[in-house]
Amino acid sequence: MNSKEKINNSLEHKDGPVPVDFGSTTVTGFHSTCVEELRKYYGLEDKPVKIHEPYQMLGYIEDDLKDALGLDALGLSPRKNMFGFENTNWKEWVTPWGQNVLVPEMFNTKLIDGSVYIYPEGDTEGTASASITDGGYFFDSIIRTDPDFDEDELNLEDNLEEFGLLSDDDIVYYNKLANSIVNEERAVVVGMPGTSLGDIALVPAPFLKKPKGVRDIATWYMTIASEPEFVEAIFAKQSELALENLPKMWEIFGDKVDVAFICGTDFGTQISTFCSVNTFCDLWKPHYKKINDWIHENTTWKTFKHSCGAIEPIIPHLIEAGFDIINPVQCSATGMDAELLKNKYGKDVTFWGGGCDTQKILPFGTPEDVREYVLRNCDIFSKGGGFVFNAVHNVQAYTPIDNIVAMFEAVKYFNK
Repeated sequence: MNSKEKINNSLEHKDGPVPVDFGSTTVTGFHSTCVEELRKYYGLEDKPVKIHEPYQMLGYIEDDLKDALGLDALGLSPRKNMFGFENTNWKEWVTPWGQNVLVPEMFNTKLIDGSVYIYPEGDTEGTASASITDGGYFFDSIIRTDPDFDEDELNLEDNLEEFGLLSDDDIVYYNKLANSIVNEERAVVVGMPGTSLGDIALVPAPFLKKPKGVRDIATWYMTIASEPEFVEAIFAKQSELALENLPKMWEIFGDKVDVAFICGTDFGTQISTFCSVNTFCDLWKPHYKKINDWIHENTTWKTFKHSCGAIEPIIPHLIEAGFDIINPVQCSATGMDAELLKNKYGKDVTFWGGGCDTQKILPFGTPEDVREYVLRNCDIFSKGGGFVFNAVHNVQAYTPIDNIVAMFEAVKYFNK
């Protein structure tokens, strides 16, 4: 059973070896420091790590490291990253923590008062859209609300400017990717254009030079409560565009792709949901269902939904909306006990994550703590399939290498 077969076997809720994913999405990866340490640990070629997702400073996992770790999934990135430029023409850059890495040509920064500022589309003549403050390990968005923004005169188009139909350049890019995976033995995951409804990482638009509309995070959450019709109208138009793009993506990739990453919007905090279940059902659920229904009726893809936090009350509605996969399965959040989730929802959805806690166990526990946690959750989640091993969200900077290795060794031991 190759990697693609292992993941698809689990997605079909069949017993078998637990497949493993790290790096196929922007929410299942490693910080660049971890990738560097893993390469050293396994004695792989000494070379700078590529920063394939600069917003979170995620390191690209090369094929040799995928083989060493036994990874079963491959992710295909969009043409442009979170700062609006392509990952091409790599150059060396030294991070604020002293790591020598490779970044794309248009990754242009300025050091001001101890903080590193980065610019949309690499245009340093414009306004910075994110920064790494002193002592930080990834970028935080800078809120850039248009001076002419008026909360009493909301304009629908202002919050839709980053969404649109696939361009000719996009189609050329995706066709090239499709040709590169003809004989791929790992399961392939692709993010779908325009399907991420209200993702808070996208609201400040770090990829736009001069974003308009509701771009302040606090204002966005308040707008959901105060102007739900406006938010629903954004989602309706966005979904309409997405439904025009999806047939083009299917024409390009067909069944060479296994999983469609739909949305990274978080609905949970550590102790509760961000919004009521009714709000979710009114604003998000109908549009998610349209997208998932089209995919299930016209493709072979499984659909992937990311949401951190205490989302157990919303899980039944995610399933009804047609999602096949839930990630990251934050078992440390209220109501997210592994056994409870598996017993209630394990036959209806695949849990892609939940394998190891990245808040306490992985960064601060011992290797034995990690081993025990991983073996317990593999035992719970793997019964009857419906489980792809991943940690809870991205593994953060300078997580102890012995703990990371213990996590992988535990999965290998569990799989015998």
